[in-house]
Amino acid sequence: MNKADLAARLADQLDISKKLGEDFIAAFEELVTRALVNGEEVTIAGFGTFSSRMRKGRIGVNPQNPSEKITIPSVLVPKFKAGKALKDTLKGKREI
Repeated sequence: MNKADLAARLADQLDISKKLGEDFIAAFEELVTRALVNGEEVTIAGFGTFSSRMRKGRIGVNPQNPSEKITIPSVLVPKFKAGKALKDTLKGKREI
C-alpha cells in the first residue's frame, strides 16, 4: 500500500473526500517529522512509538576506490518500535 492508497482507504473508512484523506496523511507526516527533529517521541498507544536517535560517525571505505578511507558523519535517524497490540495482531493472537 502506498501513500495514495492509504489516503483513499482512510477517506472511504471515514466517509470523507480523498483530498481530505490526503491532507490528514500529510498533516500526520509533518507533525511526526517535526517532533522527531525536535528530539521528541510520538507514541500511539497499541500501535507503536516513533523516535529518533543519533547514529555515530565512523570511518568507511570509498566504494569507487576501496583503498581510500572516508569519514561518515553522525546523522539523526528515525526509529519505530511496534506496540504490543500491533505485535499481537501480526502474530495472530488478536483480531482486528
